[in-house]
Amino acid sequence: MTPLFRFAQVEWPWALGPPDGRYLMRPPGEPEAPPTHVVVFATLGAPERRRLGALRKQREAPPEPEPTPVSTGRATVIDAGRPLGGLEEARTWLQDAGEQELDEGVAVLNRALHAFRLVTADPYLHTVAKHQALVARLGFGAGEQVADGLWTDARELVQRDGWQRRSRVLHPQARLAAVLGARERPLACEELALRAQLDLDHGRDREAALQVLVALDAALAELSSDPSAAALADRLGELRGQRKAIAVAAQSALGGGLSSAELEQVSFTLARIEAALRARAVANA
Repeated sequence: MTPLFRFAQVEWPWALGPPDGRYLMRPPGEPEAPPTHVVVFATLGAPERRRLGALRKQREAPPEPEPTPVSTGRATVIDAGRPLGGLEEARTWLQDAGEQELDEGVAVLNRALHAFRLVTADPYLHTVAKHQALVARLGFGAGEQVADGLWTDARELVQRDGWQRRSRVLHPQARLAAVLGARERPLACEELALRAQLDLDHGRDREAALQVLVALDAALAELSSDPSAAALADRLGELRGQRKAIAVAAQSALGGGLSSAELEQVSFTLARIEAALRARAVANA
């Protein structure tokens, strides 16, 4: 009987970065372990490539030009480590599968994209989020079939409001206008906290611990001199109380890994930094 494999397939309105092809993924630090996933990258509808020099030549720009065609990136994440028992089991899985399975697939994909960012030393490559996707599918099929973009059965997931990131709540239009109009000063700790959250979301615990330490120091310095400092006195005291524990966690990260208690401390401290920043936004509104 030909084994069947479950997959998550997502398309974004840009090329994802890695060259098209199939990539085996194993657990980090276990080169002898069997592959857990196969990630297949494909670029769809790519426009004709031109040299940058040619693009820099001046030419007349017509009024109201048509949108420039763009590439679409497709990633198929195949769960190679857990083949399905048969067609009946596969259909039962697909019937019950939903956003959790999509989240798992996107997490595997982001691990691959992060590795590509490191090996190419390109800081402009970034991870992806499901709310940015054009379409998302879950399905199953034989190994070669799925790797070639085909399947035995699949269904599309309809994007819901729950996919929208919390940034739409935390950064309303009025604050955006204030920052762009130079009426409000953005803080370095805001960017550092976002980077730490991204690391935590994608299982990069060591990087998250180091980012949170820097974000905490920046938050203490910047919020102490902010016009809202008086209103944030209690929150600043709380953040100062986290400094020693986070320094220990960061030192453990430099040594190779964090304990579960240290990771919990990192997550808690980041949440308190974010709470202080939300309080600042309210105080300065």
